[in-house]
Amino acid sequence: MAVYEQKSVREAPSSSKGVIHWLKDNLFSTPSNVIMTLLGLYLLYIIIPPFVQWAYTDANFVGDSRAQCTGDGACWVFVKMKMDMFMYGFYPEDQVWRLNTGLGLFIVLIAAFKFLKSSKLKIIAFFIYLLAAFILVNGGLLGLDIIPTDKWGGLMLTIVVAAAGIIFSFPIGIVIAFGRASNLPIIRSICITYVEFIRGVPLITILFMSSVILPLFFPEGMTFDKLLRALIGITLFQAAYVAEIIRGGLQSIPTGQYEAADAVGLSYWQKMLLVILPQALKVAIPNLVGAFISLFQDTTLVLIIGLFDLLAMVRITAADSTWLGMETEGYVFVTFVFWAFCYGMSRYSQSLEEQYNTNLK
Repeated sequence: MAVYEQKSVREAPSSSKGVIHWLKDNLFSTPSNVIMTLLGLYLLYIIIPPFVQWAYTDANFVGDSRAQCTGDGACWVFVKMKMDMFMYGFYPEDQVWRLNTGLGLFIVLIAAFKFLKSSKLKIIAFFIYLLAAFILVNGGLLGLDIIPTDKWGGLMLTIVVAAAGIIFSFPIGIVIAFGRASNLPIIRSICITYVEFIRGVPLITILFMSSVILPLFFPEGMTFDKLLRALIGITLFQAAYVAEIIRGGLQSIPTGQYEAADAVGLSYWQKMLLVILPQALKVAIPNLVGAFISLFQDTTLVLIIGLFDLLAMVRITAADSTWLGMETEGYVFVTFVFWAFCYGMSRYSQSLEEQYNTNLK
């Protein structure tokens, strides 16, 4: 015990010296760094304490009406009373259990992934979950009532739009990336034209086109769900960016990998799917996750075609005559929700990079 205590006492000064050296080398190494550090600390001082006082110290957390929000702090009572609309939109209250069940199944799926060693089993389990989640949310089978998509909203709609865009744009992007790398001029030209056209217009334009112009290409009398039109537009938009990211990963693979695959007699698709693509995806993980995070944030644009996502629900609920002026609390809540999802995706990306890191150390 005495030896352990003596070792701890000796290590403490070295630790403190390490902190001092780090501060000196990174924050106070030059006069310009000193000025920037002090300026940054000053900005934090004038921003963080007032925010903490507004959001916590002087805030109101208890109550069920605006009359119980007193003082100059935030009225989190508004967020508490409107939480169901923020989460589920206009989804029937007596059917909300279906959404909660879908969330519970997702947690079970994540836990099952830790025990399923085979990638095939993981893919099968994932698609089974997608089918079960669609049946629960939409209905129409197993005696469940169909819930029109105009009743969908809030965070649930945001997750549906983002998840559909990510899941369906990924394989389409891979196909387009292969097309751009193809030696067939017609296929390569079509893929290049598609990518350059999509990248040349903003997402809001694609949403308008999918909502207004896309139905014109279908037979007369055929109606297309508004949410489905938005999902098609977002998927086609995101697929172009995924294709470019994967194409960059394909170009980073050494030619020796292609030659080795050819030497063992692999066909083109065996070579691309079993040898080249896995390596390209490993390289492209950071950029892919960055694109998916941007897509998650861009889901707020669906408001312009009449879909009420999480951000739109804040605007609607803040327009309630009994809660006028509560937009700030709603926007702060939305900010933290989006940050939590985006940060979680970023951390998952880092874990994937470490898991598939094959570089020799």
